[in-house]
Amino acid sequence: FMENLEKNSGVNKSVINWFPGHMAKTRKEINNLLPIIDLVYEIVDARIPYSSRIDDIDSIIKNKPRIIIMTKSDLCDINNTKKWVKKYEDMGYKVVLTNLNKDDLSSVLKLTKEISDEINKKRELKGLKEKQLKALVVGIPNVGKSTFINKMAGKKVCNVGNRPGVTTNLVWLKTKANILLLDTPGILWPKFDNHEVALNLASMSAIKSEVLPVDEVAIHILNKLDKYYNSILKSRYNIDHVDNDDICVTYDAIGKKIGAIISGGEIDYDRVSNFILNDVKNELVKNITFDICGDE
Repeated sequence: FMENLEKNSGVNKSVINWFPGHMAKTRKEINNLLPIIDLVYEIVDARIPYSSRIDDIDSIIKNKPRIIIMTKSDLCDINNTKKWVKKYEDMGYKVVLTNLNKDDLSSVLKLTKEISDEINKKRELKGLKEKQLKALVVGIPNVGKSTFINKMAGKKVCNVGNRPGVTTNLVWLKTKANILLLDTPGILWPKFDNHEVALNLASMSAIKSEVLPVDEVAIHILNKLDKYYNSILKSRYNIDHVDNDDICVTYDAIGKKIGAIISGGEIDYDRVSNFILNDVKNELVKNITFDICGDE
């Protein structure tokens, strides 16, 4: 465990490549279809409102009208995430903060109608009839794109999975409203220039687990909790703070609490790391936002 940690600290953290072929193909297909797109729904995880935005989203969708939909509002630190909502609205974006599993989509449809009315007003002046809106749905893996589409369609038309890479092809889907949705596979940029962003994404299962060392991601989660959500650290792991000078002390304490002990009384450090990651993945650790507004 310690050898891994020392090894990880020596890697070039500025270049982490993870760019499956279908993602490159997606960009090309979006570019080809962009002329017929009327609106873009950009799906973002409310726990990482900065890290989960596609790095070069503006160059992908150009100047198309856009609604940012922040999902998983029930899992985020609502006060901090609302600062992000305000920040993006101040930048001129339309933003909806929602829990797709419970909330209806009235806010999304209201903003969509505003954009649709603008488009159809221009068409009317040209003597053209009202058109069916074509909307592109984009976002990194595991932010809730499929859940959003199913909700818009009023039935299950997409597979939903709490893991990256469930959707792999572009497909047009009908909705209850007068909107055609173009679903896209989760897109990530070719490399992460910001290691903090990469760790935030890995913490929320947006990156496949093999891309970053699991112990590094687990320690990142612990440090975020220590800095911003100390009460969760205490209640969930029974520790007051993270000892980064000797991380084994922290791991030993958590290992004993969860019973991650192997023969001879040693702590199973890999099991501790996976336990921490699964706590976030399985929503046992929630009310957290890892992007702090103003820190990015």
